Amino acid sequence: MPSARRYPRTLRVNEVVREALADDLERLSDPRLEMVTITGVDVSPDLRHATVWYAALGRHDDEVGAALRSAGPHLRATLGRQVRLKYLPELHFREDPAIEAGQRVEDIIRELHRDQDS
Repeated sequence: MPSARRYPRTLRVNEVVREALADDLERLSDPRLEMVTITGVDVSPDLRHATVWYAALGRHDDEVGAALRSAGPHLRATLGRQVRLKYLPELHFREDPAIEAGQRVEDIIRELHRDQDS
């Protein structure tokens, strides 16, 4: 069985924080946060800041970001109760650009197939 130490510490912290935030996000009753998924977390090496990447399916508005920022103190407090870290990171929310880029690539591939079928 491989040692847990082979998996870099920052990657383990990122994953634990992502799971804790994603679980708590599901429990929030804010309708602006429906269909929002935490796609990743990047915690700084000093554990003082965390960039939380999210995707809002079918939505590209500032309302989701505003809702996450307003839920930030609650999410951070929940994180403090669930995850034992030397410092509780300040959360910064960013929309995940990979989701939109992936959709763009998929649209291009569909268009190419449609042109070939014609």
